[in-house]
Amino acid sequence: MPSTDTAKANHLLSVLPEAEWSKIASHLTKVDLPLGHVLYESGDKLDYVYFPTTAIVSLLYVMENGASAEIAIVGNEGIVGIAIFMGGETTPSRAIVQSAGTAYKLSARILKKEFASGGPIQRLLLRYTQALITQMAQTAVCNRHHSVIQQFCRWLLLSIDRLPSNQLKMTQELIANMLGVRRSGVTEAALKLQSAGVIRYSHGNIEVLDRPALERSVCECYGVVKREFDRLLPNQPAA
Repeated sequence: MPSTDTAKANHLLSVLPEAEWSKIASHLTKVDLPLGHVLYESGDKLDYVYFPTTAIVSLLYVMENGASAEIAIVGNEGIVGIAIFMGGETTPSRAIVQSAGTAYKLSARILKKEFASGGPIQRLLLRYTQALITQMAQTAVCNRHHSVIQQFCRWLLLSIDRLPSNQLKMTQELIANMLGVRRSGVTEAALKLQSAGVIRYSHGNIEVLDRPALERSVCECYGVVKREFDRLLPNQPAA
């Protein structure tokens, strides 16, 4: 497992062939991402992409009245800013740091150049984008058909999968905003899981104590997303 202090703690960067890695390595800049920091707002032109290593970034859709709901999360498995290489340049979502940590940023100009040249970088980013679209679609299905506690369990599992530990810092208000539900619903879900010994929640700190029990409580949506990421993203350098 690569050290979390290096760019290769990000899965996409870690599986790049050496020749492709050498083209971008010197252009990567490590950045600290504090909780609540907004990487971009809806409609912003994206100047950088971000490869999280220990941070988690939430992609939110924000309504005209200010209400929001999470459409996907990105952690050490992925990249924030797919609009840059997909040709859109901007996106209607907001990217906000859900869990504080670090990431490596790369100029949009450099990434677009490498993507346009084809080869392993292009193929890897397209496969990641397919996996991310699956997560977005499954989030929509989950929010429509499953209970708040199932959504909360899915969110927790996806989050800790992208962290080096089973702990994260997140207030109930922020979780409610992410899931697009009432805060009281998140409180009830958290208390049920805590009473069952599945999690410990205190002052914005959530620790998963019994992952198998959490997986038994989650809906099918978590498994769908995880299997698609595992299927599409290689564990070895891409050819």
